[in-house]
Amino acid sequence: MSDTPNIDDASFPPIDLDALCTPPQKRHAPRILILYGSLRPRSFSRLSAEEAGRILTRLGAEVRFFNPAGLPLVDDGADATHPKVRELIDLVTWSEGMVWSSPERHGAMTGLMKTQIDWIPLSVGAVRPTQGKTLAVMQVSGGSQSFNAVNQMRILGRWMRLLTIPNQSSIPKAFQEFDEAGRMRPSPLYDRIVDVMEELMKFTLLTRDRADYLVERYSERKESGEALIARVNLSKAT
Repeated sequence: MSDTPNIDDASFPPIDLDALCTPPQKRHAPRILILYGSLRPRSFSRLSAEEAGRILTRLGAEVRFFNPAGLPLVDDGADATHPKVRELIDLVTWSEGMVWSSPERHGAMTGLMKTQIDWIPLSVGAVRPTQGKTLAVMQVSGGSQSFNAVNQMRILGRWMRLLTIPNQSSIPKAFQEFDEAGRMRPSPLYDRIVDVMEELMKFTLLTRDRADYLVERYSERKESGEALIARVNLSKAT
């Protein structure tokens, strides 16, 4: 026997290899939501996000974008009943993976990008809209290459229990990378977006059928078990 007296045996079953390795396979197109962090008419975070969406569509994904125009600030008198907030939450709930694309401004993601993320709830009733879903992060910069925004978004993704893929995209001097029609020119930077979207699709297909099991936690099973015991004991006492 292992020397783990602090573990609640009833909440600590063996790894379920069937749930992990051979779950029922979904056949619908992976559902990917794309968020971008600028409302400028010629927004390079949006243009790069649109390139990502085209690549994902070619790979077989169903892609939807959220337009953040009109999204209120958090704690500014609006709540989840606001039409734009409701739209965002519904899209996140619908999705199986996400792409976040932000400019880097003053060494960080934009306030608009953070506002969108802040409106995404960690739970809606018994449903956690982000838990176990995949995430790819991208950023654009007006100057030299930087990774501040993608690093920040990685921290947020981990906090929200998203499965953030290893690869990422950072486009320096983004104004040089797009033509007048808003299409990205061929370059290693474009190829990196292809790499990232290909990886996102693979991770989404690999994890979506087993996401609930992958992020299931011993501490939460134990807490639920203790709550059940307390409820049963209360019933007996009354």
